[in-house]
Amino acid sequence: MAKQPHLLVEPGETHDVALLPGDPGRVDRIADHCDDAETVAENREYKLVNAVYGDRELTICSTGIGSPSAAIAVEELAAVGVERLVRVGTTGALQPDIEIGDTVVATGAAKDEGTTERYEDVAVPAVPDHETLSALVDAAAAREAPVHVGPVATDDAFYAETDAYVREWNEAGLLAVEMEAAAIFTLARRKGLAAGAVCTVDGNLVAGTQKGETDDEELPPKARDNVARTIDVALEAVAAL
Repeated sequence: MAKQPHLLVEPGETHDVALLPGDPGRVDRIADHCDDAETVAENREYKLVNAVYGDRELTICSTGIGSPSAAIAVEELAAVGVERLVRVGTTGALQPDIEIGDTVVATGAAKDEGTTERYEDVAVPAVPDHETLSALVDAAAAREAPVHVGPVATDDAFYAETDAYVREWNEAGLLAVEMEAAAIFTLARRKGLAAGAVCTVDGNLVAGTQKGETDDEELPPKARDNVARTIDVALEAVAAL
């Protein structure tokens, strides 16, 4: 099989489990929690590193921002033999009791993006597989830190998240909004792969706080500090599977 055109990898160059942060810079941060980290490829928004956590060999691959680039990553990772995908990201809370720095494990994702409708009807649910979801919930609970488990929204228009959208998501009981989970869940299911998502809360849209508003950094301090916890949750979950 030819080298994948965006990830620049071939079969045998990745492991069967991949952690998927959006930010290429977070690939290295996840790798810092592992041993034997080795950069495999780097192109555009995609950076791939192979590493070992405990006895588990894994690949870390950034997806960039949004469902279109995340879908490319899933398509190409699937093509080279990856079988389980775990999004490790950030998210904006939609419920007033969810605080910056909390952890959210997604049980499903509303398809408020345009990528998945090219694959299937919007009525088909975007959900993680039970085994990956259960492992993430157990790993998060073991950290004895604030964790929220439930559905999220996936949106692809960050600057068009109006008050009306936020109100609708809030009233529907969605926990948070992010930009990749629906595409990852959808493509994984269609390809017979396993997938899950765990995110750090970086703002609360109901409270009117957005990331990047507190200082010169993208994430507020409490979110930056607690990203490490979310990374550990994802690593401990895949190690247990």
